Amino acid sequence: MKAKQIIFTKPNVAEYLEVELSDTVGADEVLVKTEFSAISAGTERANLIGDPFIAGVKKEPDYNFPRTLGYSSSGVVTKVGKNVTHLVPGDKVIVHFGGCHRSYNLVKASTAYKIEFDSISTMEAAFLPIAGFSMEGVRKTRLEIGESVLVAGLGLLGLFAVQFAKAAGGAPVIAADLNPERRKLALELGADYAFDPSEEGYSETVKNLTKGGVSCAVEVTGVMKGLYQTLECIAPLGRITLLGCTRHSNDSILFYQQIHAPGVSIIGAHTNARPKVESRPGNWTIADDFYAMQKLLASGRMNVTTMIHQISSPRDAEKVFDVLAHHPEKFPIGVVFDWRNEE
Repeated sequence: MKAKQIIFTKPNVAEYLEVELSDTVGADEVLVKTEFSAISAGTERANLIGDPFIAGVKKEPDYNFPRTLGYSSSGVVTKVGKNVTHLVPGDKVIVHFGGCHRSYNLVKASTAYKIEFDSISTMEAAFLPIAGFSMEGVRKTRLEIGESVLVAGLGLLGLFAVQFAKAAGGAPVIAADLNPERRKLALELGADYAFDPSEEGYSETVKNLTKGGVSCAVEVTGVMKGLYQTLECIAPLGRITLLGCTRHSNDSILFYQQIHAPGVSIIGAHTNARPKVESRPGNWTIADDFYAMQKLLASGRMNVTTMIHQISSPRDAEKVFDVLAHHPEKFPIGVVFDWRNEE
């Protein structure tokens, strides 16, 4: 069958192309007609520009182009394999699958999760795989009710982390970002304070608010300076999760003084570093996190729509990704492609 797909054909270039897709559904597969696919700006920009520091990508000679991106989408099941029992045609689903900026996706049934509540739109649901990273980042801090928490970096991941930190009982929830609009949005979504980390006295302000430093922090900037600043804000015996992908590192951290001696824990929170089958305290499966987020969203304790700042046609992909490649500072917070009129 024919399908439409957004493909990164070479560094800094995205194209909307027609592709061949098998319509033969395997025993453990489902075919999903895509309704929306959300952009994960950090991951997709790194792939778009040809950043060599990405797992599984070779540095030479062409950075493995073309590439198919997108891992956070939603749609309607049109066909199911003979072994699939948890989904039927017509079910609305969340799809967590690499390459899902496509009008149809043939995926393993284990990567399609039923939308359990009628109040959740497929546009909102398309962002849940991205939000799941943030939920894991907060879970792994082992945040307890009444503990202070810092979220450093307020893109999509950081803004979701603010909401989950609030839901988990963080007090206060402190947000930090260079962008004033993002700080304002963080306050609207539940942060108690929002600071510009470039301002003089930033770390001292955080320490004064928390009587010596935050109990835990979610580092989302993915840059060494952000991690260094977070270490300056953390309390002795504090916990930091690395949610943002720190692809480029240097030796600016004083490991003995900042980590070893004060007993600070730094915890990797990549979404693949989670159990596949059975959840445990602080470490839930993707399926369990997706259901937890649906409950929060359906009960009004999680907000997605406020974070959606641009709805684009897939046919405009070249323009959308050109901004992401060349002017990332101008890229909107939440960007989603509407595939409902595409075949």
